[in-house]
Amino acid sequence: MKRYLFVFAISSIICLNYSCNRIGNQRTKKEAKGGRTYGGKLRINENTSVLNLYPSYVFDNTSYNIACQIYDGLVKLNPKDLSISPDIAKSWSIDATGTVYTFHLRTDVTFQDDPCFTDGKGRKVTANDFKYSMEKLCTQTPDNVVYSISFKGVVDGADEYYESSKRGAPSSGIRGLKVLNDSTIELHLIKKNPVFLDILAGPGGFVIAKEAVEKYGKDLHLGTGAFVYSQKSDSDTIVMYANPNYFRHDSLGNQLPYLDSIIVSFIPTRAEEFKAFQAGNIDYIASVPSTQVDKMVEEQISDFQNKPPRYVLSRVPEMSTKYYAFNMSKPPFNDIRVRKAFSLAIDRNKIVGEVLQGEAFAPGIHGITPPSFMYADNPYKNYDIANIKGDSLNIEMARKLLSEAGFPDGKKFPTITLEINDGGGLNTSVALEIQKELLTNLNVHINFNIASFAQKLQDERFMNFQMIGIGWSADYANPVDFLMLFLGSNVPDSLNQPSYYNITRYKNPEYDKLINMGRASDSLKVTYKYYQQAEQLAINDAPIMVLWYDQNYSLNRWAVKGLYSNPLNYLDMSCIYIDEKAPETSKADSTKKK
Repeated sequence: MKRYLFVFAISSIICLNYSCNRIGNQRTKKEAKGGRTYGGKLRINENTSVLNLYPSYVFDNTSYNIACQIYDGLVKLNPKDLSISPDIAKSWSIDATGTVYTFHLRTDVTFQDDPCFTDGKGRKVTANDFKYSMEKLCTQTPDNVVYSISFKGVVDGADEYYESSKRGAPSSGIRGLKVLNDSTIELHLIKKNPVFLDILAGPGGFVIAKEAVEKYGKDLHLGTGAFVYSQKSDSDTIVMYANPNYFRHDSLGNQLPYLDSIIVSFIPTRAEEFKAFQAGNIDYIASVPSTQVDKMVEEQISDFQNKPPRYVLSRVPEMSTKYYAFNMSKPPFNDIRVRKAFSLAIDRNKIVGEVLQGEAFAPGIHGITPPSFMYADNPYKNYDIANIKGDSLNIEMARKLLSEAGFPDGKKFPTITLEINDGGGLNTSVALEIQKELLTNLNVHINFNIASFAQKLQDERFMNFQMIGIGWSADYANPVDFLMLFLGSNVPDSLNQPSYYNITRYKNPEYDKLINMGRASDSLKVTYKYYQQAEQLAINDAPIMVLWYDQNYSLNRWAVKGLYSNPLNYLDMSCIYIDEKAPETSKADSTKKK
């Protein structure tokens, strides 16, 4: 994949007086093999709070980022290139049909120490723990959001087990899940699935202990991962300590993790987060406003020659798309002409250029799949979104469609409420621009309501909105992760039941048929052909209006090593270490300081 990565060296004096310095037991720093360093802490920030760390309840990016440090599964993502790597499974095989996966487990993995275990000592992980975890994944509960995008319709017998769980504890296990011995587990799929290993690398594949679930229930935060969730954590800060019994080692034989601890703060706005970074209170920012990046580079360009520099700035197109979704079950958005009129009345180029000011990668003029799946250096894997024709500004057509729907010049059109979360202030700025454009171009009035992230998720699931702002970031590096958002098979029968991913409850049998045909193909070229036909169908039906495709500027101190930027914003913090070696200083600089 072609990564759009730029590195800037920026010199600055970093203040280290921060309250988090007093949190955590710190080992004396020592050298590891290869010049790496044990000890120290990584201070990061999230703009939204953690909602839940129980694996099958993990829905949002913040919870996912934290959960990935606490839990392990059979396989995991490599943060360098997002390829699949061994985790608790040391190896695996796939049969000739592509439907039988056999995993061979390591025998040196234990759960983190905790009072839920005998004598507080974490016990050894076996294949039966994965069986238990996968059965929990396939158990119906109000908060289980992961089942529908992991095992549903994929693993043989998972759907029957899930339906049976609605009536109480199922009398038998999942048909396609077989424990061959303590270190071998076999999974049988209904049909071949090219992204099954990617699914297992996410929360759907995390292993959990029965003892921990019985003790903590939905408040579970105990796994086998590199970091242990600390009871010192609260609503303002999460603290995670190094797991001294972690099983993984780096390529040189160093036991992971290197860090003593991770401190996660929750500064809600990106502007304040950036100030905290500049003050030396944060070591890494996952998403930096481009205007602040430009100002920082401009003001400190004379310091770029410091060796080593103080900061590293990376830019990469994200596997992330921002859009507004319509409630198609009620007027006025049950009329496709109204939905298309809204979409055609929006100037996406203006939003990207003037409102976002460079924070977006590109305007959303194609489908829901972002351009980060376009691989210039690997045509075979290239999912060319240019083949999908989306909506661009066309005021004349927008007015014509609105008039045909019975609202000439916007007359008698009801006032619409748009629901958003603040998103560090960015979502509000975009909503104000869209409010103005719809009034100017269609004479349509919209109000917007800023809800908490948790409330917005609840409203999405039960379709308690007229129009709602959504940001979807991929769980794995495949276009189908976006396309499953329109699968009718994911829509419950009743509006009283939550719809976790297809929040517009869009249903088109032809769309589902094309997606399933794509999944069944042995040829990636054929798969993508069917996917693009399906995506075009959904975009034509307009359950959403795509606004823009994201890009990401991340910023970290030069001392933070082993941190890789990627389109998923996936972090494996077990591989990160802190190297505080002082920068080289030229004679001119030394003289100036005197």
